Amino acid sequence: MIPVELQVIGASLRAIAEEMGAALIRSAFSANIKERRDCSTALFDERGRMITQAEHIPVHLGAMPEAVAAVMAHDPVPGEPWILNDPYAGGTHLPDLTIVTRTELGFAVTRAHHADVGGTEPGSLPPASRTLAEEGVVIPPTRLDEPTLEALVEQMRNPDERRGDLRAQLAGNRLAEARITELCGRRGRARVAAAMDELFDYSERVVRAAIAELPDGRYEGADVLETRDGLFDIRAAVTIAGDELEIDFAGTAEQHDGNLNCPLAVTRSACFYVVRCLTAPDVPASGGAFVPVTVRAPERCLVNASPPAAVAAGNTETSSRITDVVFDAFARTLAVPAQGQGTMNNVVLGNERFTYYETIGGGQGGCPDADGPSGVHVAMSNTFNTPAEALELGYPLRVERYELRPGSGGAGLHRGGDGVVRELRVLERCRLSLLTQRREVAPRSAQGGADGLPGRTFLNGVELPAIAILELAPGDLLRIETPGGGGWGVAQSR
Repeated sequence: MIPVELQVIGASLRAIAEEMGAALIRSAFSANIKERRDCSTALFDERGRMITQAEHIPVHLGAMPEAVAAVMAHDPVPGEPWILNDPYAGGTHLPDLTIVTRTELGFAVTRAHHADVGGTEPGSLPPASRTLAEEGVVIPPTRLDEPTLEALVEQMRNPDERRGDLRAQLAGNRLAEARITELCGRRGRARVAAAMDELFDYSERVVRAAIAELPDGRYEGADVLETRDGLFDIRAAVTIAGDELEIDFAGTAEQHDGNLNCPLAVTRSACFYVVRCLTAPDVPASGGAFVPVTVRAPERCLVNASPPAAVAAGNTETSSRITDVVFDAFARTLAVPAQGQGTMNNVVLGNERFTYYETIGGGQGGCPDADGPSGVHVAMSNTFNTPAEALELGYPLRVERYELRPGSGGAGLHRGGDGVVRELRVLERCRLSLLTQRREVAPRSAQGGADGLPGRTFLNGVELPAIAILELAPGDLLRIETPGGGGWGVAQSR
């Protein structure tokens, strides 16, 4: 295939993935999708290989191949949508509902975080969950017809909103089906299939070449998660050999009786993100980029949990720590950024009438060549914030403060970014679910910089632990101070 034709077809496929995302976001009902854009879209070939993705949520996208494989096992027919969220059958955590449809050439996938899926607490991220069943409706790969859709949403809070968001996802899938058919008609099915193969192979070649330039060897990294039972270790060893690398999590703590457990698909996703950042960040995103990477983890450990372990925070908090640990291992041989905030600061406020969910940005670590940005979502999250106007219009909440947290980023030759302060006044009785990290252990600096400040959360001036669940009354004030990033390099050299 000549390069010009490959570029034209590749650009067309990437445009389809982006248009899927636009259709989903513009059609969605919940603020979490239409405002925060907590969703992702991608296209796969007939063999179930990711060919292109929209630039959405890293933790969603890297775990999608397992979802497609789970649906392919049922031999779906063209145009037939399948839904799943089971973390042990291709999902991530239960609020992330995935819809897969077969197109004329491959598969279209949408994944979106729904504000509730019927868990024991509003928002379906219960801080005290110990089993998957407590976190909501568990959906193995299931054919999604209208009766099935209705049966599912009736098990969830705010069924009208859930129904609307699922139909927005279906709109994205239907659009992809039409666009792939148009592309095959315009370019020829065989030529599009050949372009998919070449795009996959090209990404693999580029990443292999980048890995080959790294020094061979074994490099170890470690960090901790904050739990109600103390600090739990996550350890990783990166072994580089020629144009391949292996990431092994031997030595990581066993899965625990809480919800910071992580399915292996999410662990792979976090590892792939780090490798892409450090090798070929500009390569067209496809599954080929991940072929040279092998991820291993002991069974029934924090990063390779087994059912029925709860995983609500594994997808958000543990995935963030995995990226920190793998970056730490690479830091033994490469100049990598200092640690960012290392948490998504999950906040859920809700009752049987409404559910507000948000992840809140913080500071990114200082880089070898630049200061870290402030007030951004770091690593495995890539969402927007919920605008104050949309939040106050849709929920019985009032935003009383939203600003940067000056001085929370660590000093250095290149400073860490600052976190943010977000204050929410509750106007109606509701429940609070809080799933955060980096409250005890600060984001680390690099090359002689200063650590970032850890985060803090207060209710009416009283500091809360990293993981909490509380009943709130009208007038209560919730204040979230997110962590700053670590500094890079000695500050006196600035």
